[in-house]
Order: sequence, then C-alpha cells, then structure tokens
Amino acid sequence: MLEPLAPFGNHLPIRIRFGDGEIARLPEILKDEGAQSTVAIIDRAVCDHPAIVAALNAAPGTVTTWVKEPGEPTTDDVAASAAVLADVEADAVVAIGGGSAMDTAKAARLVHGSGIPYADWTAGKATYTESPVLFITIPTTSGTGSEVSGGIVVTDSETHLKKGIAHPTIRAKYALVDPELTHGLPAAPTMYAGIDAIAQAIAAIAVKARSPIGNGIAFESIRYGVEALPAAIANGADAGARSRMAACSLLGGLCMNISDCGSEHSIAQAIGGKYGLPHGLTIGLVMAETMDIDRTAEPELFERIADAMGAPEDGTKDGSRAVTAAKALLKEIGFPTLRSTGVQEEDLPALAEAAMDDYFITVAPHAWTADDVLRCYQAAWAIEER
Repeated sequence: MLEPLAPFGNHLPIRIRFGDGEIARLPEILKDEGAQSTVAIIDRAVCDHPAIVAALNAAPGTVTTWVKEPGEPTTDDVAASAAVLADVEADAVVAIGGGSAMDTAKAARLVHGSGIPYADWTAGKATYTESPVLFITIPTTSGTGSEVSGGIVVTDSETHLKKGIAHPTIRAKYALVDPELTHGLPAAPTMYAGIDAIAQAIAAIAVKARSPIGNGIAFESIRYGVEALPAAIANGADAGARSRMAACSLLGGLCMNISDCGSEHSIAQAIGGKYGLPHGLTIGLVMAETMDIDRTAEPELFERIADAMGAPEDGTKDGSRAVTAAKALLKEIGFPTLRSTGVQEEDLPALAEAAMDDYFITVAPHAWTADDVLRCYQAAWAIEER
C-alpha cells in the first residue's frame, strides 16, 4: 500500500503579470488603487532605464525616488528609506530592481508602518499586521524571486550579520515581471542571480516543509533555469533565455514561499555577512557541496531533481546525479570558486558556527552539525578551478 501524503496548506495571494512590457501597467495599477504619494525604491543600475522612467513619469500623484546603491541591503538602508516614506506620507511603495532593492523596500514599508526598527522585528519584538501602504514589485534581475516572497534578509550595519524575517503581510499585492528589464544585466550578476533561483527551487523540493504544490512549481523552475542560464550569460539580449530565467526566478520565489530555503542559504549567508559578497555569488560557492550532504537524507528526491536538471542516468540511484549536474552547470558558466573570492581558510570554523545559528539549516533534510558545515566549506575551499 502507498503511504498517505503528509498534510499541507497553501495560501499565496499575489497578483502576477508576466511578459515583455508589463512595466507599462504600473501607472494604471497605481491609479486604480488610488495612490497619490508613491515612493519608488530603485536600484542605482536601472534608475535611468527608459521604460522605468516612462512608467514612473506617467504615475498619478507624486512619485518620490529613493535610490538603492550597489550592495546587499543594510539596516542603514532600511532606516533611510523608511524615513522617506514617512516624510512624504507614502500610500504606495514600488520596489524596482534586484533582491536587494526589493528587500529594502519590504523592510522600509514594515518599519514605516509600525515605527519599529528592523532589528526589533528580527528579535521577535513586534507583531505583524496588514499595512495600508500599497506594495508593488518589479524585478530587474532573475534570481531571488523576492517579487513574490514574504521574506526579508538584511545585514545589520553594526554586527554585519544577515538577519531574516518572513510573514504573509510582507508580500506585495502586485508583481510585474517584465523580462525585457533584465536584458541589460551584465554576465556576472546574471550568473549569480540565476544560480540563486535554481538553488532555491532545489531546496524547496528537499526541505522538511516541502509540499506537492511547491514541488510541482520547483521542478519547472529548475528545468527553465538549467536550460536558459548558460544562454542568458552568453548573450544578455537573448529574449528567450531572459524570459525563461525570469520565469525560473518567479517560480523559485513562489515555491520558496510555499516551502522554504535550506542549508545552502544558511551556509552562504554566513559568508555574505562577513565578506559582503553578493547573495547569489555566495549561494553558488557552496551549492553543490550542500547538495552532496543533503542528498544522503533524501536520495529519491534528489534523483527527481537530477531528472529536472537533465542529468543522464548513471545507475547510482543515490541522488549524486544531481550533485554532478550542479557541478557541471557551475563549470559550464565559469562560476567563481570560494578561494577566488578572498574567503580565508582560517575563517571557515567561525563561518560554520555562524551558519548553524541561521534558521534555514534547521529545515534542511539532513540534520546538520557544525562539523558538517565545516566539511562543506572545506570541500568548497579545496576547489582551485571549476
């Protein structure tokens, strides 16, 4: 007899529009929602994009722009942008950019609406309520899926530790996913963001909180990502590859919300917090090594992940095909190695301890220990070239 499926639930109310040119819908949405004072939190890299400028210029009422400078979001960024929301009495926030801009906007909206600093939210000292401030996300990268997620990760400006929170009330009401906005993204951030999207989908399938709904979305996300990422890196104007990577990211964000991130995020975020490296870069540095440990707990699931990645059968049946496929993808796209980023070998034990303090590692399929994490870091650090 077959075993019954484990109970699961799903509730993800967000209005998604996907396709080239979708940013042009922004003024109409703001008008329909009655917005009169909009704050656009926008990545520096795209603040002069013609389609973005045109959409903001056509928006009703007043539009105030706060530019997110390059780098991971910090508590200083959140405080500064939240102050702008308060100054103009914003009734709408539009996040335009990559995960850093979107997480900054989410946190700023939360802090503005509550008057409670971000650090108090991560410490569990506040209660979530629905914000009256309209929230719209418009991604210009294909990676985090933050446009549809209810999660925020921000680096504390004083401790340099990454701290995350998640709640349904944080999510946007609308997500406008316009692949054309990603066409100008350079090869390196395309690579980092794309690997992040694929890793999120893999984790969503394997973690303890997985469900049939999340897995169904995640397998399609993986298929799109593995197929399209090399092409998107090789030719940023490849419309088909960009469209598929935008879908990979969107679906990755959805399945992450339905399920969760896993060990790869905890182990990567420890690196990012200490060294200030881009999030997607840190994910790729340890992606295959975390998979190699997690697959021992759920070999059948990793066999299905290998199928989604297009890995040929090799008779192993232990999930190692997925690890082999991940390593092959990282080699094909020329992903950096851990030691090439400047991470010091003597820092690995402290990084392992920091990773063990992160939530995501607790929901991984494998029961990780600090020794496991150190072993993972050491395996990644031993790689001299892909």
